[in-house]
Amino acid sequence: MAQQKKMVEAITSRDEDFAKWYTDIVKKAELADYSGVKGCMVIRPYGYAIWENMQKDMDARFKKTGHENVYMPMFIPESLLQKEKDHVEGFAPECAWVTVGGSEKLAERLCVRPTSETLFCEHFAKVINSYRDLPKLYNQWCSVVRWEKTTRPFLRTSEFLWQEGHTMHETAEEAREETQRMLKVYTDFYKETLAIPAVVGRKTEKEKFAGAEETYTIEPMMHNGVALQGGTSHYFGDGFAKNFNITFTGRDNTLHYPFQTSWGTSTRMIGAIIMVHGDDEGLVLPPKIAPIQVAIIPIVQKKEGVLEKANELKNRLLEKDYRVKLDDSDKAPGWKFSQYEMLGVPVRLEIGPKDIENNQCVLVRRDNREKIVVSLDNIESAIEETLQKVHDGMYESALENLKSKTYEARTHEEFLDIAKNKPGFIKAMWCGDSDCEDKLKDETGGVKSRCIPFVEDHLSDVCVCCGKPAKHMVYWGRQY
Repeated sequence: MAQQKKMVEAITSRDEDFAKWYTDIVKKAELADYSGVKGCMVIRPYGYAIWENMQKDMDARFKKTGHENVYMPMFIPESLLQKEKDHVEGFAPECAWVTVGGSEKLAERLCVRPTSETLFCEHFAKVINSYRDLPKLYNQWCSVVRWEKTTRPFLRTSEFLWQEGHTMHETAEEAREETQRMLKVYTDFYKETLAIPAVVGRKTEKEKFAGAEETYTIEPMMHNGVALQGGTSHYFGDGFAKNFNITFTGRDNTLHYPFQTSWGTSTRMIGAIIMVHGDDEGLVLPPKIAPIQVAIIPIVQKKEGVLEKANELKNRLLEKDYRVKLDDSDKAPGWKFSQYEMLGVPVRLEIGPKDIENNQCVLVRRDNREKIVVSLDNIESAIEETLQKVHDGMYESALENLKSKTYEARTHEEFLDIAKNKPGFIKAMWCGDSDCEDKLKDETGGVKSRCIPFVEDHLSDVCVCCGKPAKHMVYWGRQY
């Protein structure tokens, strides 16, 4: 058990140094490594397997709502990017440019895509001619580049993996419905697959996406009370369509501009999983995206019949499509327990000679370490039930953290006091003026508006910053 103790101690305590704890888990659970390219990371097999499971789940949800996958070029000509003024200004500080091809200087600079609205618009202009061509419901899985000054694995890197949906619609009403529909897809995915609750709502004018008329966001809270923008959905109106001259012949036989949306999530969600669910022993993975759902640990495996029974259980679970790992290495059981706890495996199955005699095994939940003795006769149903309990337990724990770290401020002084002393979300009234957003951010050293929720509490009649009549209740907080 000395090896087990040493492995646990190798992770910095979450309460002692949250940032170091996060980096320790990323490295020791072998999710990612640093690369020779500044700001970029190597996503290792275990980390990429998590992304693949997330991608598979989301892709099925997108296709269920009628979306098709496409792929756009990596490079955007500067003249194309310049067609949408607000958009290019919003991304200008983060753009990476290609100026030389081979040994020749390019006649026009190429931007390495930070996002693909302009590329999709160029294509839409060619393929949309009539109302019969609408809606266009596209999604792209790719990487994008945003030249970040400060980086951290998964949370903020110069290159990252993501999906970006881009759609065109006949009417503004249809486009707005799409914007809300995809936000709900994200919200459901976070709850049903990642076991993560979140605050959901609309971004303020100051915080909305460059070029959008409306931006909606899902904002989960990390264990330390800091927000992470988990996914966004944007309504563009017909602004891009006008700039790119995308028109269609309507039902009235006259030309119209279509209405556009885009929406996206990224590998940043892996960072969210670590910071919402992880503990001082390592990862705690939601069962639906865990690369290994059940780790089988044979006890006294040299004893006759133990490995045979362990393999039999493994095959039974594989037949039910569970992701199973049988560790028959010669390492001590204690080391194995620590290893699979580090990797966040939702359920550990222990089987030894005495268990076999009693036709049973021991299941250990990763989320709360509860041990359950179950009959081998119904191991499949016991695993199914336990995995669901792990998911539900993780969600409830995260929800409790969100609730316990959400505060209400009715005065300016109360807002500043909470921001200084109580990490988390602050619910407070706001007049709608971006100057008040700037002032609160400056006074608190970084607390920003997260979103205006769809259902607003009426905490008072006046803005928490300036005292003028309030227009909205806003969630405020620090962010990654």
